[in-house]
Amino acid sequence: MIQTKGTRYRPLRAFCMANEHVITAIRELAEGLLANDPDNFLVEIRIKPTNNIKLFLDGDKGVPVDKLVSFNRALYPLLEEAALFPNNDFSLEVSSPGLEEPLKLHRQYVKNIGRKVEVTLLDGSSKEGTLQTVTEEGITIEEQIGKKKEKKSTDINFVEIKHTKVCIVF
Repeated sequence: MIQTKGTRYRPLRAFCMANEHVITAIRELAEGLLANDPDNFLVEIRIKPTNNIKLFLDGDKGVPVDKLVSFNRALYPLLEEAALFPNNDFSLEVSSPGLEEPLKLHRQYVKNIGRKVEVTLLDGSSKEGTLQTVTEEGITIEEQIGKKKEKKSTDINFVEIKHTKVCIVF
């Protein structure tokens, strides 16, 4: 093992285990702040090895920037108080997932009914169409097939989906 000056060797497994504990603690703090805000919800938390916390919020009607800023300002002191990082050496970014991020939660699928999506299946194939319905088990998309653009409804179970992204349509 080569260690350069000023760096510390930290096995990946230990980082992942500690990371899960920290993510759980951050999730509890964030969900506590969101308890009185039924329109918005937590999608994901990521922590880089540099202790950069990236927290994604979404909302049934989107999340305005001022809401993200106020959430950041409310969560930051709670993280400092929780002392999850040595010497409170961390940074916090709060944002909405954006179109480049795949849908992760059932609530995000429901929010995007009527929008064009690209669904990548576990077998590597993909389907593109308008998201029509969302159930507990899966989704229905309306595809346009062939040169005549015939419409075909396709049911896809969540267990078959690798990821789903909203398509940008101009």
